[in-house]
Amino acid sequence: MGTGYMPPMRSPSVVVIGAGMTGILLAIKLREAGITQVHVFEKADRLGGTWRENTYPGVACDIPAHMYTYSFEPNPEWSHRFAHGDEIQAYFERVGRKYGVTGSIHFSEAVTRCVYDAGKWAVTTSRGRQVIADFVINSTGILHHPAKPDIKGIETFKGAMFHTAEWDHSVNLDGKRVGIIGTGSTAAQVIPEVAKVAGKLSVFQRTPQWLLPLGNTDVSEREKDRLRRNPAKLQRLRKFYMWGISQLLTKAVTGHKAQNALFSAICKLNLRFSVRDPELRRKLTPDYKVGCKRIIVNTTFYPAIQRDNVELVTDGIEAITENGIRTRDGREHALDVLILSTGFNPVAYMRPMDVVGRDGLHINDAWKDKIRTYRSLCMPGFPNNFLMLGPNSPIGNYSVIAMSEVQCGYILKLIERWRRGEFDAVEVTESAVQRFAQYVKAGMGKTVWVGGCQSWYLDGDGDPILWPYTWERWEQEMAEPEMADFTTTRFDAVPSPSVPMESTMA
Repeated sequence: MGTGYMPPMRSPSVVVIGAGMTGILLAIKLREAGITQVHVFEKADRLGGTWRENTYPGVACDIPAHMYTYSFEPNPEWSHRFAHGDEIQAYFERVGRKYGVTGSIHFSEAVTRCVYDAGKWAVTTSRGRQVIADFVINSTGILHHPAKPDIKGIETFKGAMFHTAEWDHSVNLDGKRVGIIGTGSTAAQVIPEVAKVAGKLSVFQRTPQWLLPLGNTDVSEREKDRLRRNPAKLQRLRKFYMWGISQLLTKAVTGHKAQNALFSAICKLNLRFSVRDPELRRKLTPDYKVGCKRIIVNTTFYPAIQRDNVELVTDGIEAITENGIRTRDGREHALDVLILSTGFNPVAYMRPMDVVGRDGLHINDAWKDKIRTYRSLCMPGFPNNFLMLGPNSPIGNYSVIAMSEVQCGYILKLIERWRRGEFDAVEVTESAVQRFAQYVKAGMGKTVWVGGCQSWYLDGDGDPILWPYTWERWEQEMAEPEMADFTTTRFDAVPSPSVPMESTMA
């Protein structure tokens, strides 16, 4: 007869890399699960991720603010329907303090190297610290490596030049001749603000965008007070926005014809009635389906591009010169300031970090031909190592906070199995990775992302790095790990209580 004895749960050591939205979430949820040996490393001097980095004029989220919060920490204080960047940064800083995360983060300390051996990761930082961890979770974000354009002569420009993600607030734009390269979602926010102060603004467009006219309305103090006093009302508002995005906008880009027809009509009518000049309207009309590139939520770009001091330039850039830009029609555009709104490298993820997995496999070799993951999170050859918001996790204009919460729950279920002693190492199988890739690719044909455009939504082979199905389907499939898709290993030499870390989260 059994004694009913249950061995004590093991306590894993976990390294979280990055203290943006996802890193903060992981720190909170790991501790709530009873895991105290947690190191959070952040390369910058404060938390916040993309909202810390992006401080350009007009920066805001294109997800409704009351939906863009942690599910466990609603916020009745948003002042706009689409929150401004400084408010979002303040929200994450407030959450970090409230849940005791901020004081435990190792700031100004980047992880430079992670090496796996027999169930353990040796993690080295920029300060020379080494931590032995059972699990490594990369929460380094998606769009955090600014992409600089490869344009002839860019190094010769004598005026001020910077990327929107590295905004130089010391540069005064008042009355200046300013050039902006790009017309994507960031540029659509920046251009109206710069146009208000620049003497002349030249906007260099390569590809026009579709705009969805949802205005960024203010939230009155009276409404804020209602939300403060009535948490149920706040929750209903959050659910309303979640329903709208998942049932309308997400479905519009993932093959649902009625929703796509609706948004196509709205975007096309918006362009038709917002831009008076037919020639300018022609230049601003995309030649691809609505949603093929990320739909831009904006009501200020079209008025700004029609200002007397703004010019839309559609002739290709031949070169950047000492004094400005020369376009292919031979015209010289004299500039005092050049702003690069040219996006990010969306597939860098944790690189250039030096990551070495099982049998000496380097991440650059593993990803030499293609970035391969399972369920966006798991990488073959890298046991006990997870990539948050990896390939195929961005979901049709949905909130990345919700995505991170689902992924966090998935990881915690795997770690729970480790804690019960079921294994020391868990690694996704090659066959599972291949099946998942085929499954994702099979769903691509119905989406609008094959609608005739080039975007960061597709990799070099034309395969999707987004999720081609609905939000509900993704959430359901992430509810429980399919252990048949993993190999698990025991190492007798691994001690039951994990190797202690240098310090623990308070």
